[in-house]
Amino acid sequence: MTLKPQLTHRDLRIDGAAVHLVSVSKASPGSKTLLLLHGAGMDQRVWAPLLAEFAAHNVPALAVDLPGHGRSEGAALTRVSAIADWVLRLTDTLGEERLALAGHSMGAIIALEAAALLGKQVSALGLIAAAFEMPVNAALSAAAEKDLERAAAMISSWAFGPAAQARGEAEAGRRMIAQSPPGVLAADLRACASYKGAAKAAEQIRCPTVVVAGAKDRMTPAGRGRALAEAIAGAQFVELPEIGHMPIIEAPALVADALVRISK
Repeated sequence: MTLKPQLTHRDLRIDGAAVHLVSVSKASPGSKTLLLLHGAGMDQRVWAPLLAEFAAHNVPALAVDLPGHGRSEGAALTRVSAIADWVLRLTDTLGEERLALAGHSMGAIIALEAAALLGKQVSALGLIAAAFEMPVNAALSAAAEKDLERAAAMISSWAFGPAAQARGEAEAGRRMIAQSPPGVLAADLRACASYKGAAKAAEQIRCPTVVVAGAKDRMTPAGRGRALAEAIAGAQFVELPEIGHMPIIEAPALVADALVRISK
């Protein structure tokens, strides 16, 4: 069993707003920090199972609350390109010369866009539950605008595989989304739906990359993840049987293994 890691919480300021981060394992000289970007309506807490795994592997990892999410100040940004630009300012503030990037769902396309902009500064890239395009169900978009509780219930019912539903993990995911600040989920879904830059960004990626998909993913089917992997030079594709849209919660050890292989 993976032991609960010792987490370090800290805040810094970007664009005059407080940004909250949580980290595990101090980086040793020459090591590459893994920066983790969460998905729509969520925050850094969604990475807790992965942080435990990274601690066990002695991999320095850092999870951030995106603007307007969790304990970070500011308004949620509504374009992936704008969030990727913010990630660049975050990396400048962190002072990391080389880092690995990983993102889940919305966070994955942000990581892809940011990696294309950062170029050689990114040593490795992990894209989890991602695709070239991430269209949003019309009923979900409407619920996110007017009924957050209903939207959270819809996502939790679609995002988790059968085993995770039985274990109660879907309910934990529902609560996290339902507790997100007003308007944040709607802003995130607009960012996902409007993003069309994945193909161009994929052409510019030259670092070791892995795309992780759940075979039971109803929101971003595994075949779309495979197509994204095939568009990135040398990318690996990992499909996890019986796993849904939330591999970082449903199968953290398997996801960690895939990310550790490319980030060390």
